[in-house]
Amino acid sequence: MSSIEIKRVTDRRGLDKFIQFRYDLYRGNKYDAPNLYSDEVHTLSRDKNSAFEFCEAEYFLAYRDGKVVGRVAGIINHRYNEQWDCQAVRFGWIDFIDDTEVSTALLKAVEDWGREKGMVEIIGPLGFTDMDPEGMLTKGFEELNTMATLYNYDYYPRHMEQMAGYEKDNDYVEYKVFVPKEGMPEKMKRVAELCMQRYNLHVVKLKKADVFGPRQYGQRVFKVINKTFGHLYGYSEMSQKQIDEYVKMYFKFLDLELLCIIEDWNTPDHDVIGVGITIPSLTRALQKCRNGRLWPFGWWHLMMALKFKKTDIVDCLLIGVLPEYRPKGANALLFYDLIPIYQKYGFKWGETHVEMETNGKVQSQWMYFDHEQHKRRRCYKKSLSISPLS
Repeated sequence: MSSIEIKRVTDRRGLDKFIQFRYDLYRGNKYDAPNLYSDEVHTLSRDKNSAFEFCEAEYFLAYRDGKVVGRVAGIINHRYNEQWDCQAVRFGWIDFIDDTEVSTALLKAVEDWGREKGMVEIIGPLGFTDMDPEGMLTKGFEELNTMATLYNYDYYPRHMEQMAGYEKDNDYVEYKVFVPKEGMPEKMKRVAELCMQRYNLHVVKLKKADVFGPRQYGQRVFKVINKTFGHLYGYSEMSQKQIDEYVKMYFKFLDLELLCIIEDWNTPDHDVIGVGITIPSLTRALQKCRNGRLWPFGWWHLMMALKFKKTDIVDCLLIGVLPEYRPKGANALLFYDLIPIYQKYGFKWGETHVEMETNGKVQSQWMYFDHEQHKRRRCYKKSLSISPLS
């Protein structure tokens, strides 16, 4: 008989335990980037997160002898399932002690819930949408994580490999891209300048008033992201309510110098065709926010990272160019603008966001720079016709 008891989260007290377990499990870890507590509450609350327009979710806690030893979220993104013609339940927010009895019981809870809902497969780790962290770390356990990605101990993938039926569904790679000490790569410079001259593409730098003003750049940026990422694994198109939410969430703390917009001036409205959203690394600052709280001193460490750039690292949160403009070299324009700014701020390297291992076109943009593929992540899948104990 199993010594593990699985309980659904049914109230705010249970949600607090669900969130707190992560901080307890990773306390003192040198590589993890803990999320802010307030952000976790927002994302996991049905009355706050706009993804619940088209998602449903259940959260499960694993107990042994009255103590929490693991957690997991079960998520059904109905928009994604309809878009990709599948019936998949996702697992996310999965954390557990190094005990296969715990990890097996957690995933069984999501599998059973998925079957109850008529799902035929389980996939993950994934969030509600592609804007949430995704993929289980399988390489790079001694690399500093970013606020936009998941960190996990090295025993997590070992547990997945031991469980019946789970197999690779998709792998992501991440790169450390080194900022040139001076100048910029000559080939990238030529491509960018030719792109501007031949195709009438232009870099635009925003002021705060531009984000919410008449031209609504905040809205336009995320509509480009929708079009750019729409074909990728795990992606479901952002609703208008989500776009409104992300505009408020991202632009309130962005240094607009580190944001690059590309416009096509051949179009009447100067259409936005590319965007690069980058920020100073917040990982070290987040590690100093005890249990993800801004008070009493967490806000100070975040301000030092955001305002005074007290870090060597820049995180490339969202880099996207509309597909029809990529062959024209529009991606080079993003870094033609950003590299001098990185040099001014003293950044030594950039951390890319997750990229599908098969996405050679995205990875080719790093060829202009010294770079290193230093992390790898995996999403797993399992048919729900397979017994968890078979």
